[in-house]
Amino acid sequence: MSEETARGLLSRAHDDAAAVSAALDIPGITDGIVGFHAQQAVEKAIKAVLASRSIDFPFTHDLEGLLELCENSAVEVPPRLRQDAGLLTPYAVRHRYGEEPPRLIDRPTAEELATLAVNWAASVV
Repeated sequence: MSEETARGLLSRAHDDAAAVSAALDIPGITDGIVGFHAQQAVEKAIKAVLASRSIDFPFTHDLEGLLELCENSAVEVPPRLRQDAGLLTPYAVRHRYGEEPPRLIDRPTAEELATLAVNWAASVV
């Protein structure tokens, strides 16, 4: 993995986090869309950190698996992210295939996790 890959992933993570923030109070935007972009922000942020450390990562949406890879690779992850990010995984998978995911997380928490992940990745990359 390259520094260029890490910066590109971080840039896209910023975009997804911005989408979460922008959509937070728009009634016509479903919780599934907010959750999807929060999951994408966290996923891309984690992958940016891994890429910056030249750690190969799988093409997966499984946030818990990516966080486990961080742990196994001695990458320090903020405790809140490690604890709660896995709640976002279903938003990527179910939304992608047209199913509305169950409401596992509220909008402000989704935004908090996306922001936390992007800020953490920005401090590393």
